[in-house]
Amino acid sequence: MARLRGDLGDNGDVQGYRDDGVVLRTHKLGEADRIITLLTRQNGRVRAVAKGVRRTKSRFGGRLEPFTHVDVLIHPGRSLDVIQQAEVIRAYGKPLATDYPRYTAGTAMLETAEKFTPVEKEPAIRQFLLLIGGLRALGEVDAPDYLDAPDDLDEDEFGEADDFEGADDLEGADDLDRADDLDRADAIGEAAGLGQAGAPDAPDAPDAPAVNADDGEPDDRSGSATPTREPRLVLDAYLLRSLSLEGYAPALEQCARCGVTAASGTRPLVAFTVASGGMVCANCRQPGSASPAPQTVALMLALLRGEWDAAMRSERRHRVECSGLVAAYLQWHLEHSIRSLRHVERA
Repeated sequence: MARLRGDLGDNGDVQGYRDDGVVLRTHKLGEADRIITLLTRQNGRVRAVAKGVRRTKSRFGGRLEPFTHVDVLIHPGRSLDVIQQAEVIRAYGKPLATDYPRYTAGTAMLETAEKFTPVEKEPAIRQFLLLIGGLRALGEVDAPDYLDAPDDLDEDEFGEADDFEGADDLEGADDLDRADDLDRADAIGEAAGLGQAGAPDAPDAPDAPAVNADDGEPDDRSGSATPTREPRLVLDAYLLRSLSLEGYAPALEQCARCGVTAASGTRPLVAFTVASGGMVCANCRQPGSASPAPQTVALMLALLRGEWDAAMRSERRHRVECSGLVAAYLQWHLEHSIRSLRHVERA
């Protein structure tokens, strides 16, 4: 009797799918294979097996390493999908490999992206684009010409990039091409204030005093000294944007409990309460709440909005306080610890 189409065990009609994504992590499987976890553009977080990748003469080479943006052809399997082909689009890990602070910050980005995509194959294009922008910015922390978020994006070139900055709407993101139009995807990250801010012939950054990395104070020395973005600042900006995309943006300009605004002058915001969702007034303050300096709150707002000029003028002690609040707030909402953050603090 002829076998009917669609019988149990008939995989003849199963076709592979092609997507591009960032390698989040890998772990060994058997003697020569690895399980690769990717955050992809169209399919969200995907776990797939790369067979023979640990062999010396593997056809994949070093293409499936963390921080790498790859174009992959994946074939569905019974328990895990199988990667058939992989081509590198951009290796974001190359500038991070020789810089420990950048590497640890990048590792924390990858771990956070994985935690924010708990369901496999659920599209998460906003998290994907934000991760691309964050990794690109992290690899270019010393690029002085690209500190400020763009103010006048060309709609014809960037589409709905402005909408991404507020994380309220990403309808234009669906119009992005895949790996063949990578620059446009980078523009989305740039619009969020994480990547480069402008085309290659963009004007120089506004004149501003350089920041002394030792004490965080403005450096009045003349010459070619220019401000640079610390990896931890880039990481904090990424973490705040990720929280905002998931609806967990901290309340920084109004009380998280009663809603009174700082601008009203009725009651000042005096404390930061993680469980309440941000800053609270004196009446709503709970025991154990932190009391950040006003400059620290202003720094968090600048990072959330992509105002790098203001962020770079902050003092080191306010950056340290900001990082502690962001880390505590993130891990409370995730209900998981980000292990990489311990190494970031040591760096």
